[in-house]
Amino acid sequence: MQACAIHAAKDLRLIDIQTASTLQEHEVRVRYATGGICGSDIHYYHEGRVGAFAVQEPLILGHEIAGTVSEIGSAVTGLKVGQPVAINPNLPCLKCDYCLAGQTNLCQEMVFFGSAAVMPHIQGGFREELVVPQRQCVGLPDGFDTAIAAFAEPLAICLHAVNRADNLLHKSLLITGCGPIGCLAIMAARLAGVRHITATDVEDTVLDMALKLGADEVINIRTDAARLEKYESGRGHFDAAIECSGNPLALRTCLNAVRPRGTIVQTGMMPPGDTPILVNKMLSKELSMKGTFRFHEEFDLAVDLLVNQRLDVSSLLTGVYAFSDADAAFTAATDRSKHMKIQLRFDA
Repeated sequence: MQACAIHAAKDLRLIDIQTASTLQEHEVRVRYATGGICGSDIHYYHEGRVGAFAVQEPLILGHEIAGTVSEIGSAVTGLKVGQPVAINPNLPCLKCDYCLAGQTNLCQEMVFFGSAAVMPHIQGGFREELVVPQRQCVGLPDGFDTAIAAFAEPLAICLHAVNRADNLLHKSLLITGCGPIGCLAIMAARLAGVRHITATDVEDTVLDMALKLGADEVINIRTDAARLEKYESGRGHFDAAIECSGNPLALRTCLNAVRPRGTIVQTGMMPPGDTPILVNKMLSKELSMKGTFRFHEEFDLAVDLLVNQRLDVSSLLTGVYAFSDADAAFTAATDRSKHMKIQLRFDA
């Protein structure tokens, strides 16, 4: 079968790979249907690395995956052949101290699709067929759109980030960076009862989308940065901030614009090397600075929200490409002025 693998920066190839001929009793064979290109996939494509994780061998990309069950192991229950499924790219060990404490996203032996964090690399989901343990499959209603189901993974990231911000009910929130994660964070924060959301970015196109999906106010910090001054004056304005851009300057904005004893949740991965933080500002305002990494129980919640149409993510899907046109897909996914989320399909 074919798979889409990165070999080095800008060296993306369709390769032939083998798949398991027989299933273990708790395994499921899934025919790939749809997969979203994530920010980390884009970093691998352009730079051959994500942060400190560099590609050292061919790496199949992709972790926002949905497909259709084509075969089930003898002990699999609750799934049937032909059923659409969303695939959770996390496979925690369920044995380490963090897993036993209910913090599976921090698992010491985590297997996560499409990652160069370890050698050999953990291969991703951009392949015609996947064989995974049943616990990675979340069943969907017959006929459910797999293009929507593929949003479960990025939505789960945002639900976890909002959880890390603690109680946002009737709070004011700053979100920096309005790509797919920033926009999904806006939607997740609205579910949590946020009173007011201000969102920032450097592209008007994505800011328009942020308004459509629930932001009360948007600021283009490239053309209208002065509008932030009122929020950074005094001791700050916002109760909390979710930083989604991975830009150190955006983090500085959060530190200045969040009021004393507020919370900043860092979602965007920062560039390699040391990131300067205004430590004295954080100390003097008694700010809570929190990281957020992937998700755990939020994946099932994300699927439930999508299936029950409590969130409409369809406007975020701005392009679908065939695997044979993957280079064009990654180029399009990089163009933030035109696209939000690009997906790959075999039948596009």
